[in-house]
Amino acid sequence: MSQGRRRPLVAVSLLVTTASLVAACTNAPPPPLVSPTPTTQPPTTTAPSKQPMPVEVVVGVDELEGGFNPHTLADLSPTSSALASLMLPSVHRPGPDGRLQLDTTLMESVEVVPDQEKFTVRYRIRREANWSDGAPIAAEDFVYLWQQLRSQPGVSDAAGYQLIDDVASRQGGKTVDVTFSKPFPGWQSLFNNLLPAHLLRDAPRGWSTVLDDGYPASGGPFAIRQIDLDRGEIILERNDRYWGPPAKSDRVVLRALDKGRQVEALRSGDSHLAVFGADSGTMQALRDLGDSVKLINVPRPATVEVLLRPDSRVLSDIKVRQAVLASLDRPALIESGTGGGPADQMQSHAQVLAPSEPGYNPTEPAGAFPEKPDPARVQKLLEEAGYHRSGGAWLRDGRPLNLVIAAPFEHESYIRVAEETARQLREQGIQATVVTPTGDQLFGEMLSANPKAGASGAVASVDMAIAPRPAGGDPAATMASAYGCPGVASDTEQPFPHNAAGYCDELLQPTIDAAMTGKIPFNEASSIVEPVLWRSGVAMPLYQQAQVLAVRPEAKGVQPGNGLSGPFSTAADWLGTYADSDGY
Repeated sequence: MSQGRRRPLVAVSLLVTTASLVAACTNAPPPPLVSPTPTTQPPTTTAPSKQPMPVEVVVGVDELEGGFNPHTLADLSPTSSALASLMLPSVHRPGPDGRLQLDTTLMESVEVVPDQEKFTVRYRIRREANWSDGAPIAAEDFVYLWQQLRSQPGVSDAAGYQLIDDVASRQGGKTVDVTFSKPFPGWQSLFNNLLPAHLLRDAPRGWSTVLDDGYPASGGPFAIRQIDLDRGEIILERNDRYWGPPAKSDRVVLRALDKGRQVEALRSGDSHLAVFGADSGTMQALRDLGDSVKLINVPRPATVEVLLRPDSRVLSDIKVRQAVLASLDRPALIESGTGGGPADQMQSHAQVLAPSEPGYNPTEPAGAFPEKPDPARVQKLLEEAGYHRSGGAWLRDGRPLNLVIAAPFEHESYIRVAEETARQLREQGIQATVVTPTGDQLFGEMLSANPKAGASGAVASVDMAIAPRPAGGDPAATMASAYGCPGVASDTEQPFPHNAAGYCDELLQPTIDAAMTGKIPFNEASSIVEPVLWRSGVAMPLYQQAQVLAVRPEAKGVQPGNGLSGPFSTAADWLGTYADSDGY
């Protein structure tokens, strides 16, 4: 297994506080980071008052990967989702029924502007909404996110942003007019997890790596004090510049632990709660803790799938793709990725919606994927494609059938699925090699380039990939982002990046476009598109990612979150216990 480029593992301190700004302008020592609790008795003159212990919540999590951009497929991880929930402002968030609701902490109002030549949405941002460095959250943040998500390769749910013609600033940047080239009923799914454009726009590193070490400013109830990936710890503190209701705890500590240590930390009380991907053995160990821990399965906004790229030289023949699928033991692939944990109960049988999404129904035709490998079908299909078996291998024109399967280096579960896929293919005489580039390389370069341009040999070398399909957004936009043909920017005439599947069906595209613009309902479009996708053998969905949320009684206010927002979306209401030491 190749090692690829590992993200830098460094300890960084990113929180910009009022105290540091004051200290920079005076000779006085900075005030304490946590304000003392008010008291009715004045402090004595003979001894300084004692700083109270901060109230903290310690959370056990899976391995903390580098890379925290919630808008890229490479960084679509529990860590980036957690930090985004704690620090990044969003126009809409899921309500109790899972439907998107306007976040009135950030926004005064949002409306579709009537009587406009083009479909236009007007956003009014609260005057007091600022980043933690004092800069206003404003139109430039909308512009930055639009420009990146419509043009950068390897991003999540790009299709909606690609319909936008212009983002205009008004009233000092606190009013934003977004004009679309076509009507887009799913517009409420846009402009979530806004990023601080004033700090990122001119950053020396590119989009794919600019957030490798965290966020340089916060627009949420918490801000980063320290990231130490070597120690596996991230410390977040209450953002004193946050204009909304203040967080109830002074700080949240994310601590990476292996599965055995997660259970022990919960048993001893070293962790107040844990959010991680447990396997079947760990789930039983958690149940053995009894009433001391409350367990909740929490779905994540991504479905893991096996992509069979029709733009690769080897898999351009549909019969070869179908033979590959007939070689696979799907339940064993799911087991390799989930370990029998919570995600095993969320097996996916649709090409667009994830099992926990509203409106999900299995669309998989009977017999689309056999439960076990079918050697007779493999032989029939490969012989029809011009291969013959010799010496245990399948040959055509003297060349063996050899597939390259890619999985992102940072995600262990994806690599396990890739290795199990390769093993199963070899059992059927199909040679297979697993490669593990970094997520940035895989999604930002190898899977998104134009396969017909001939500019990159790396593109042609990837035949299959283990990849996430984002969930939780507008379903029509999800379908367009995952399987639509790349369009062209109306203002620059530059083509948009290709989807990760390398798939484009010109006959299906009008249906996908009609669903995006609301000309036909998504369910109607899906009933046309999904059967074609199943027959084409482009993707084998496996399971929706899921974690277990384990909570001790002393952690108050912890909820699983609305929709697919996750438990960290409720972190401002968490109330922990006094820390053993102040830790500063």
